[in-house]
Amino acid sequence: MKHTISVMVENKFGVLARVSGLFSSRGFNIESLSVGETTDSTVSRMTIVTRGDDQIIEQVIKQLRRLIDVIKVTDLTEDNFVEREMVLIKVNSDSKSKSEVLEIVNVFRGKIIDLSPRSYIIEVTGDSEKIDAILGLLKPIGIKEIARTGSVAMSRGVKKG
Repeated sequence: MKHTISVMVENKFGVLARVSGLFSSRGFNIESLSVGETTDSTVSRMTIVTRGDDQIIEQVIKQLRRLIDVIKVTDLTEDNFVEREMVLIKVNSDSKSKSEVLEIVNVFRGKIIDLSPRSYIIEVTGDSEKIDAILGLLKPIGIKEIARTGSVAMSRGVKKG
């Protein structure tokens, strides 16, 4: 099962290496990893997407909590949460596919952020299913390149305590 884990850490040198090292040393794969400062510049939020059964994820979370500079670990999968990622997609542009590309971009509420004689660069934000869906529709047109951010996520609402 896919799990989205939020890890609040001290914004210090080496923390990312320790967290990713924990995963690699135990043979866990990280499907997606995003890191950024929070409203407190001394704290960063890491959003990690990984797969495993509940026992494996529970073990990973316990081990993350033991790491130096880790403040809080939350498996968002058990919660009501919002998740987004962004993708830049470079596709072929020719007169035959122009209207089809524009229609797909509009349906997915994307933006064309760059035009050249031979390609478009499209920006799309959404959950992973939305990103996968637009990639599937654009593939027959000719995807030249993809840059995908990975997921960022947070719990909905306000937590008490």
